[in-house]
Amino acid sequence: MIRFATIGTNFITKNFLEAAEKCSELCLSGVYSRGEDTAISFAEQYRVNKWYTDLNKLAEDKEIDAVYIASPNSLHCAQAVLMMNHGKHVLCEKPIASNGEELEHMLETAKKNGVVLLEAMRPVFDPGFKAVCDNLPKLGKVRRVTFQFCQYSSRYDKYKKGIVENAFRPEFSNGALMDIGVYCVHPLVKLFGMPESVRAEAVFLDNGVDGAGTILAGYPDMQAELIYSKIADGSLPSQIQGEEGNMLIRQIQDTVDIRIQYRKGEEEIIPVEKESNNMYYEAVEWARLINQGLSTEEYDCCSLMELSVMDEARKQLGIVFPADKEKRWEIEVGK
Repeated sequence: MIRFATIGTNFITKNFLEAAEKCSELCLSGVYSRGEDTAISFAEQYRVNKWYTDLNKLAEDKEIDAVYIASPNSLHCAQAVLMMNHGKHVLCEKPIASNGEELEHMLETAKKNGVVLLEAMRPVFDPGFKAVCDNLPKLGKVRRVTFQFCQYSSRYDKYKKGIVENAFRPEFSNGALMDIGVYCVHPLVKLFGMPESVRAEAVFLDNGVDGAGTILAGYPDMQAELIYSKIADGSLPSQIQGEEGNMLIRQIQDTVDIRIQYRKGEEEIIPVEKESNNMYYEAVEWARLINQGLSTEEYDCCSLMELSVMDEARKQLGIVFPADKEKRWEIEVGK
């Protein structure tokens, strides 16, 4: 049994705990929050006896084997490094780090301590994405990919009223690319590898954060466009166009509907059966890797490519985070 704790008390953490409850290998054993009242309330809600307001105390607790991190992006690296240096396995919410340099340091720390570090990139662990991979050869030579995830953020209404929450604060390494666009970038590089070229455009809000954007990625014989937004909804499916057929994918971040329309006129519906909360599959894989002492190399490679694409896109767009200017893992993170 893997005894794990959580860092973060937001709705993402609650969704993960709902999913992890179905994984018999995981046992929630502690929770962390900066505020004591929040920590106590969260611990009571999930019926655990341990709560922390000091990250060092969590890291030093030998009765905790692993930690799920769902804090603001800018804190991922420092918190993960602290936990891993105390021998704890880490599942870190997407994006796993603010930039590629941070991720490389995190991976070095995981290797040095012999622990599992995994990015909680939920789409690529679930049966829907596996069905995409399994059926991709039916399309023939792939010529164009369009992945899109446009979702009006519930926090945007508050933003327009002058209340700027973490999701719209670049100092936390956030914005549409990091929060939403990553769900398009990661599946692209996992399926097709690192593009040869990246071109980026974005729509900026008045505080300098990107609210929406498009990335055009070039491959030797294929083109990809990634469309993402936190300020408008989208209803069109993602698609992969091949010389023999076109695959329509409903919800690239949580695939529930896959259809192939063949060039000769036939249509094939690919069945997808899975848990309603697809965070379940990342929890199961994290537990499997820990219990079997397996390498995360195949996942690390994709996370590195993901951040390489986003680092280049941000460079073109002039998006600079505080984490790009300093080694955040050297900053004291105890409280």
